[in-house]
Amino acid sequence: MLDPELLERITARRAELDELEEQLVEVRAERDELAVAESVLERMTGQLAEERSSARPTPGQVGGRTVMLIPYREPGVEEDALPWDYQRIIAAVRQAAGPVMAREVGEVVGVDISVKAKLEPLRSKLIKLVDRGWLRKLPDGRFTTRL
Repeated sequence: MLDPELLERITARRAELDELEEQLVEVRAERDELAVAESVLERMTGQLAEERSSARPTPGQVGGRTVMLIPYREPGVEEDALPWDYQRIIAAVRQAAGPVMAREVGEVVGVDISVKAKLEPLRSKLIKLVDRGWLRKLPDGRFTTRL
């Protein structure tokens, strides 16, 4: 005859193993979900990188060399890579006590601010510096250096 205590132990162990098997199924399902999420993340990262690289303007040709007049602000690209007039604009914004309007920058760099036609090219340069990551434009239209 079978020992009832031994049968009870076997039944209890079988119940423990059944519970562990359920947990194992859940762990495997979660691991599969993570693999799918990782795959989607890799694909989206690749697509975003392609979109960002294609959104940037392509460099032009000057004297047979490829150049970009106003480079993007990236690690390793220093301010001295910018043309002199753009360096003066950044210096003027940096010297200000706080955010400045294009008119104030014009006063510092020597632009005739009384003539709107002379101020608009400066404003265009400020916007280009914003687009390339060298400056920041606040919602009220003032410019500041990036922190």
